[in-house]
Amino acid sequence: MTTIGLVRHGITDWNLLGIAQGSSDIPLNETGRQQAVALAERLALESWDTIVSSDLLRAKETAQIIADRLNLPISFLDPRIREMNGGKIEGTTEKERVEKWGENWRSLDLGMESAEEVSARAIDFLEALLENHKGKRILMVSHGGLIGITLKALLPERFKETNMNNTSITILENLESQWDCTLYNCTKHLQEAVQ
Repeated sequence: MTTIGLVRHGITDWNLLGIAQGSSDIPLNETGRQQAVALAERLALESWDTIVSSDLLRAKETAQIIADRLNLPISFLDPRIREMNGGKIEGTTEKERVEKWGENWRSLDLGMESAEEVSARAIDFLEALLENHKGKRILMVSHGGLIGITLKALLPERFKETNMNNTSITILENLESQWDCTLYNCTKHLQEAVQ
């Protein structure tokens, strides 16, 4: 069985302000770094073989904090697991989008990547992981939108809607080409870090 731990990056200032990030290269803020440390402490109690990450800074920073604590290499950075490209909406808030393009801005062609395009590249990446790391336990540091879209594509009966919290971990297991999600959007490490 191959196990993939899907990790959403730590929080950024743009997350807090409700600004669409997409493929914009935004760093973690201090809280995001602390969240990544809390997750790394949790993951240090488990057994993982390697780490892969999106090549965007907020994911790379999260992955590096985890890698340093687990004494594991980041095997590689890959643009296939970047966040959905937001096109013209990147750098804007919902209020700004409504002011600029109206209430129905989602129906306009604003250069955004489609969910189908995102899931296609994410599933292509996961299939390559399965082929090259069969039977391993892999941490994949990525983004909330990509992780949610991927879950909906792989397990559509289970995931109609998704909401991924910063530094949440979701566990996917693949056995004989069948996917199963055994943990979803878990952030217990954040509650434990606060106590």
